[in-house]
Amino acid sequence: MSSNVVLSAAVRQNLLSLQSTAALLATTQTDLATGNKVNSALDNPTSFFTAQGLNTRASNISNLLDGISNGIQVLQAANTGITSLQNLVENAQSVANQALQAPIGYSTKSNYSTTIGGATSSDLRGTTTYSNATAVGNVLYSGTAGGTTAANSTSTLGATAGTLVSSTAVTGTGGTTAITTAFALTNATNGLSTNSFAGDALTVNGHTISFVQAAVPSSAGLASGSSETGNVVTDGNGNSIVYLGTNATASTATVGDLLNAVDLASGSEYVSSVASGVATLAGAGSSIAAGVVTISGSTGADLSVTGTADLLHALKVTTAVGAGNTTLTAPRATSAASLGTLVQAGSTLTVDGKTITFVNQNIGANGAVPAGSGSNGHLVTDGNGNSTVFLQGATVADLLDAVDIATGAQTVTIASGAATLAAVSGVTASTISSGVIKVSTGTTSDLSITGTGNALSALGLAGNTGTQTAFTAARTSTPGSLSGKTLSFTSFEGGTAVTVTFGDGTNGTIKSLADLNASLATDNLNASINTTGNLTISAANEFASSTLGSATAGGAISGTATTALSFTTAAAPVVDAASQTTRANLVTQYNNILDQINKTAQDSSYNGINLLNGDNLQLVFDETGKSTLNIAGTTDNANGLGLANLTQGTDFVDNNSTNKILSSLTAASSSLQSLASTLGSNLSVVQNRQTFNTSLINVLQTGASNLTIADPNQLAAQSQALTTRQSIAVSALALANQNQQSVLQLLR
Repeated sequence: MSSNVVLSAAVRQNLLSLQSTAALLATTQTDLATGNKVNSALDNPTSFFTAQGLNTRASNISNLLDGISNGIQVLQAANTGITSLQNLVENAQSVANQALQAPIGYSTKSNYSTTIGGATSSDLRGTTTYSNATAVGNVLYSGTAGGTTAANSTSTLGATAGTLVSSTAVTGTGGTTAITTAFALTNATNGLSTNSFAGDALTVNGHTISFVQAAVPSSAGLASGSSETGNVVTDGNGNSIVYLGTNATASTATVGDLLNAVDLASGSEYVSSVASGVATLAGAGSSIAAGVVTISGSTGADLSVTGTADLLHALKVTTAVGAGNTTLTAPRATSAASLGTLVQAGSTLTVDGKTITFVNQNIGANGAVPAGSGSNGHLVTDGNGNSTVFLQGATVADLLDAVDIATGAQTVTIASGAATLAAVSGVTASTISSGVIKVSTGTTSDLSITGTGNALSALGLAGNTGTQTAFTAARTSTPGSLSGKTLSFTSFEGGTAVTVTFGDGTNGTIKSLADLNASLATDNLNASINTTGNLTISAANEFASSTLGSATAGGAISGTATTALSFTTAAAPVVDAASQTTRANLVTQYNNILDQINKTAQDSSYNGINLLNGDNLQLVFDETGKSTLNIAGTTDNANGLGLANLTQGTDFVDNNSTNKILSSLTAASSSLQSLASTLGSNLSVVQNRQTFNTSLINVLQTGASNLTIADPNQLAAQSQALTTRQSIAVSALALANQNQQSVLQLLR
């Protein structure tokens, strides 16, 4: 029996070595096959059970990831719902804004109205009454020597005329005959000059005198407005033509004709009347005495004569000779009867928009009073406030009358070419006292005087420095009947009760419509006024459906102004059917949007959980159940957002009701934004925990692997070594057996 087989020590030793190698090789092959160096508790109890615990925890946490992932989707569903709800709320806001932009819904708002006589948007107090004020100018002095004598109302605006006097007696060709006005201008033997005047010209005070070698035309052939006297044809404006006659050496024109032409130009003579084209002259003109020529200017302008030197030399008023022009002047002279500073012809005053013109002309001149105008003293007025003052004879009194006509301080009536002035009740006419002009402003408008030329300064109206360009003064005004009166309103539709006091707009008083509206705005009221002074106090557009003075709305009116004015009783507003139909349609649109809000909130669920319908979400993050997140749901249907269906005829009827709805929509939008922020924050937490758990699982599994995983390189080398060792052991065992057989052969 095999139990009786006795192995030698060598064989036994080799057999045991072979068994040990086989066992090690089997273990190594198992490690290679599993990849672990610890496959059971027998391999390494500590590592085995530690790795088992780590893998178990990793598995448990992995099981929680599905729940976390579902939670994320629940939050995503809620967030999607919130986005849709926000869009629907914005649509509802758009509908409400359309209601705000629609007509107010009432053809007439509730209002009080009254009429204030004379009230305007700039002054609600009523008719302002005015009395004239007096504007004082500088002292005017007469032309008395020394310049300190005060002028008075009779002081003339013109002065003593200047003259040009020939230096020697004027004689004819023979040199001994003293000329007269009948002396011929051009005559070969005894004319004023042997040279022809034809083609020459004189300019006298801006007017032109021409000389023509021709016979004087017949009166029937004269141009309209022209007339003739002797050999002179004048246009009535100071310009003349002297007709010398047909023969260049035997002139029919005389020295008298020449002087008449000069006098018509200077203004010292004027055409007083015209009959069948023939002019009758008047005025103190130029003269000849004992052959000495005296050319006279006028009282209304300084004398200025410009002409060829030879022409003027023929009159012996200059020693210059030749074909070139020369100019001679003779200024006027002031006197005790005139102002010390003379007004220049052509100057003007513009008084309250009316024009006063100063002219070098005599009031008696033909055509001085145009049709429709009238004369008074030495002024002519057109009846509309515009006047012409004739410096040849006009006095300070005439000037003041012209100013009063312009300001309305005196009235004027024109009849048959005469102007009759009359005082205005309660108005003091302009005067001069101790040389000081006192100009009445009148009551029609404030005084404003501007001028051209030297009129302002000459009349003492250019200020103390004499350089100011305007002379102004304000009337004395008395405000309308409401000044100092109060008007009170109780609180209207939650506004602030207000009391206003009418005044000049200072110290808290109100004067203009803008002032009143600024005060009424805080009480939800506004005011308007039309051109007839009708003042209307009405509800603001926002409260167009409310009735002023009612128990529910407020806005009752009282105050001292109500005793001076008769306010109408405020009636209920009048509905505009077309506008309210539009608003009713908007109510329907709004309610449809609220229905969609309810449905959207109801449909925002995932896996049976709806955070917008009051459901709660609980998430577990660790295997012990201690790390959790509870997310409370909210009810975000229309009712939960504070929104309610609207009622036609009650909501959107005016801006006030519309603004209330807009306020609730704004609150709903804010609530959704807050909820979106909260859900977004929770979503971030859950996603962060999902990432954390995924990473933690990897950490746990890696730790477990580190405890049990085998090194394949080491196991491969070890397997190769054990295989070699096993081969050697088998060879050794075979040798040991051979040795035993050799010993047995010896025994046989």
